[in-house]
Amino acid sequence: MKISVNVDGVRYDDDVEPRVLLVHYLREQAGRTGTPIGCDTSNCGACTVLMNGRSVKSCAVLAVQADGAEITTIQGLANGELHPLQRAFHEEHALQCGYCTPGMIMAAADLLRDNPHPTEEEVRDGLEGNLCRCTGYQNIVRAVLKAAGSAGVPA
Repeated sequence: MKISVNVDGVRYDDDVEPRVLLVHYLREQAGRTGTPIGCDTSNCGACTVLMNGRSVKSCAVLAVQADGAEITTIQGLANGELHPLQRAFHEEHALQCGYCTPGMIMAAADLLRDNPHPTEEEVRDGLEGNLCRCTGYQNIVRAVLKAAGSAGVPA
């Protein structure tokens, strides 16, 4: 099937098998390897991207379902310098192995777009469905709250 998708500001027109998952399309055809393949069952959230501004687990979306969509990956979130969320994750030591980090940041970007000044509880609720096995989440929550405090956080 032929699809046309805009990934991180670049238009792609490709033929894809109807069963190809968006995460595999992003990595293998669009070269966006910053989006990791986690569990392939939509349980971990590591593969979260923004599709038309909303966070989706790209292992639960077929590439053909993204036809005509605007996709933002972790690689496209920054615009020449670190996005405030990326900077806050670095400054607050909100990662250890880093495997969940792209998905956490993308889910947080969606959260902050809708709720630019969340409470700690709202951050925890907003990140539900994105799993981290290393950090215990405290520094992740602190990083999202710090980014929310940044003036004009673009998401």
